[in-house]
Amino acid sequence: MGFSKRNKVSAEFSMSSLTDIIFLLLIFFMLTANFVRINPVDLPKSDSKTIAPTSIAVSIDKRGKFSLNGQEMPLSALNGAIKRELRKSENKTNATVVIAADAAVPFDEVVKVMNIASNLRLKAIIATQPNS
Repeated sequence: MGFSKRNKVSAEFSMSSLTDIIFLLLIFFMLTANFVRINPVDLPKSDSKTIAPTSIAVSIDKRGKFSLNGQEMPLSALNGAIKRELRKSENKTNATVVIAADAAVPFDEVVKVMNIASNLRLKAIIATQPNS
């Protein structure tokens, strides 16, 4: 007698476990993200799509007022305040200063913040809004 065994291999796999993992990762990144308040400014437009983690946010409004993480301060106090924020930061080696300057602000003001970041050996990124 010739009995034949049929082994059927299914080419399907369950997507439910994959969606669970993606959902958990989404929740993890949402909860661990740094939520930094930036005062509303009219950002310059750019085609750049660089995304970087935000450690320290410096904003400059139309009047030339500087703010660090939502707290207004003079330029002379900005260096010390960034040092204090850097000490509090969990990621000191990859700390990044995000500069959100209004489009009407002279570039000299942005360069002053970039020089402070450079002297502290921090990366500096200029925030822009996407071109429409």
